[in-house]
Amino acid sequence: MCGIVAYIGRRAARPILTEGLKRLEYRGYDSAGFAVIEDGRLLVCRAAGRIAALEEKVGQRLGKATVGMAHTRWATHGAATESNAHPHCDHTGRLALVHNGIIENHRVLARFLEGHGIHMQTETDTEVLANLISHFYDGKLEDAVRQALREVRGTFGIAVIHADEPDVIVAARRGSPLIIGVGDDEYIIASDAAAIVQHTPQVIYLSDNEVATVYRDRFHTTTLNADVVNKPVEEIEWTLEQLELGGHQHFMSKEIFEQPEALRTALRGRIDLDDGRVVLGGLNEVARELSRAKRIIITACGTAWHAGLVGEYLIEDLARVPCEVEYGSEFRYRNPVIDNGTVVIAISQSGETIDTLAALREAKEKGALALGIVNAVGSTIARETDAGVYLHVGPEIGVASTKAFVGQVAVLSLLAAFLGRRRHMSHASCREYLEHLSRMPEAIARTLELSNKARQLTARFVESNNWLYLGRGLQYPIALEGALKLKEISYIHAEGLPAAEMKHGPIALISEGMPVVVIAPRDHLYDKVISNIEQVRSRGGHVIAVATEGDEQITRLAEDVLYVPDVPPALQPLVTVIPLQLLAYHAAVLRGCDVDKPRNLAKSVTVE
Repeated sequence: MCGIVAYIGRRAARPILTEGLKRLEYRGYDSAGFAVIEDGRLLVCRAAGRIAALEEKVGQRLGKATVGMAHTRWATHGAATESNAHPHCDHTGRLALVHNGIIENHRVLARFLEGHGIHMQTETDTEVLANLISHFYDGKLEDAVRQALREVRGTFGIAVIHADEPDVIVAARRGSPLIIGVGDDEYIIASDAAAIVQHTPQVIYLSDNEVATVYRDRFHTTTLNADVVNKPVEEIEWTLEQLELGGHQHFMSKEIFEQPEALRTALRGRIDLDDGRVVLGGLNEVARELSRAKRIIITACGTAWHAGLVGEYLIEDLARVPCEVEYGSEFRYRNPVIDNGTVVIAISQSGETIDTLAALREAKEKGALALGIVNAVGSTIARETDAGVYLHVGPEIGVASTKAFVGQVAVLSLLAAFLGRRRHMSHASCREYLEHLSRMPEAIARTLELSNKARQLTARFVESNNWLYLGRGLQYPIALEGALKLKEISYIHAEGLPAAEMKHGPIALISEGMPVVVIAPRDHLYDKVISNIEQVRSRGGHVIAVATEGDEQITRLAEDVLYVPDVPPALQPLVTVIPLQLLAYHAAVLRGCDVDKPRNLAKSVTVE
């Protein structure tokens, strides 16, 4: 959950490393640091806090170095202090290492090193790894890295430099992403394409238990056992422009307003209205097996889990296949039942979410057909699944997911129709469904016009410390998502519930004037939701309703109403989630929170 960037080439390393860190800061922002080799010396500079603090401390130093690495940290082992910041050095001060992941057996390794007279100076597991590599170093860094990593249990994405070998960087990964950008006599190693795309679109993706030895003009890759691996050079699909704010105050705002175009891109080429069918090329090789599925399990975490809940409703309704949704973090620890005909779908924006990846591997081990729904091309989940579908919504920089959620719901909507058409949906009904789905970008664009009203409404309740979100059926996952967004970025306590469950205990929380957001579009549960609103009103709650355009009845019960376009019930989550994103965004801005970098969070959760 941290950012790594390393450079080796002919240019000055520090500006490239600084720019790379800024583009990776959304992955971690507790502390940051540089390490470079200059005139045969290893120079290290670290600072607690944001990258700006590191820049101020570095000043114009480290200017001549053409090899170095940098890191921005999300604290796991040890507090967010300068001493715990990366890079970490070995006890000789000649070797430096940056690391994403967790070394699970670091205490055992530390005791081993202490037995050889090497004592740790920090609270981190990373310092242990730096000293372990140093312990095995005998003039060839590549060999020392491989030997040390064979002793490691846990996850890592690392880059290592040694002052005795100033023309090489050694990188390796297991469970934590690492990419190598291939330039003209220069290479950039990073944990995310965002740090590379400005310099080159050509990259290689390291796989688990692979080591890359990178020189100024070449590189080679091997396994931990020194077997040669030939890696293909691939191309990043994102552009530099997509990584810029583009006039918005925050990336979250930019990404909320990008959702109409993001959805168009996610749907492009995947809807054949003439034949009334869905075209998902990534599923071609498993289409027959998938269409015969007896049971589907969706596994995900956080926002992706909420998208999975929407998918559960859609798949069971349109395809009539039993479906359940599991937290990735719990799935592998309860010995799940995987029968013949079970399909497991892993959903992750980054494609690197460690809990989801672990659940996927457990499912494959038990014989399930494994599918992935991810946004990041070349990610670990994308490479380890049997087949899958990319979101194609573009890079998402804001820590709180918005357009990736809409992309996930859209792909699940396509998948439900893909399965439904092969099982029982008629040509006409599938075609009608897809026609409505193809018009959803325009519906989302209209919904975004609520932004000013959402801001004005939020201003009245921004000091309320407890919010309740209620929804039924397909709107229950949206209630969960709305509550999560508010918690993530404004630090307001919020709870999402199935509206009918409120009276089974949580109604005790409702007090006079408490904001209660009720998602109440016109559908078959509308009258039931109206009854739930009356229950909230009778306890003094202030009802903020998300309702269908033209619904005048709800104004008699809700103090405030945010209207969304009238769309078919199966597609309503794509519009009802938009006002909730806007409420959360404006609440965070009004409270003075760091919208794109909320406390204690990072974008891609790659540690357990």
